[in-house]
Amino acid sequence: MKDIPSPAATATVDAELVGRSITAQIVRFDMPTPTASVHAIEDRYHLNMCLTPRPLSSRGGYAKRWGPHRLERLGDIFLLPPGESLYIRGGSGRQASLICHLDPALVHGLAGRPLEWSDQHLAGTLDIASARVRAILFRLTEEVRHPGLGWKRMLDFLAGELALELARYSLEVAERPATGGLSGWRLRLIDEHLAEDTRAPTLQELADLCSISVRQLTRGFRVSRGCSIGDYIQQRRMEAAKRMLMAGESVKAIAFAMGFASPSSFTFAFRRAVGASPSTFRNRQGRSIADTARQRG
Repeated sequence: MKDIPSPAATATVDAELVGRSITAQIVRFDMPTPTASVHAIEDRYHLNMCLTPRPLSSRGGYAKRWGPHRLERLGDIFLLPPGESLYIRGGSGRQASLICHLDPALVHGLAGRPLEWSDQHLAGTLDIASARVRAILFRLTEEVRHPGLGWKRMLDFLAGELALELARYSLEVAERPATGGLSGWRLRLIDEHLAEDTRAPTLQELADLCSISVRQLTRGFRVSRGCSIGDYIQQRRMEAAKRMLMAGESVKAIAFAMGFASPSSFTFAFRRAVGASPSTFRNRQGRSIADTARQRG
């Protein structure tokens, strides 16, 4: 991978497992200043799932395909196909990610043919909202952190599951209708509303905000983003919860601020979405920050 990082940025591999078709790493990034980097991988699929909140200002674009000025929001999970070049502009702070490098032969073999990466496909790689892909990546994260009995076999099994879901995702993007999605200004309105209010809005509220029917909202959103609007809302809320946890707010305060009936219901939703309880998530990030401080010392 070829990177052009901010001079002050550092990356530390905390854990790594290598299988026949996959390399999975947990990597910590320390970015004292906003970053700009170009990622280019010739012979692997590069998949990145942010384990901590990705900076809200993070944007990505395929400059060689789109030109230098088209930058779109970078989600919690993004995919870089082999042979492509992705420009990423991000914020400062500390961040941890699960990074997987997948053999294209595995992905293409399961798809039945080499995958094509048109502009529409590439736009879909910047924010992969598939709940199935996310669930596999959580399982990979736990295996990398705590390899168990038969971890090599488990790693290869998960690599196959992940490759299959990525192949399905790519084919689903190709089959999306060219028209029928929500306009850019409506998608921005939804994102702004979710950023300003962490409580779960009703579909009717969002439909009224966009001046369309609930049916138009749900169908158009799936065409535009490739996932249900309910899944998207849940992901954005959990991103906000991560930021509040890292800012030191209590689980109880976060639960009620986000409109949950109780801290236990928030904990259940957080664990299902993030793969760890709020307290475990906070403790892990605290240890990562302490490790970084010791290394600097």
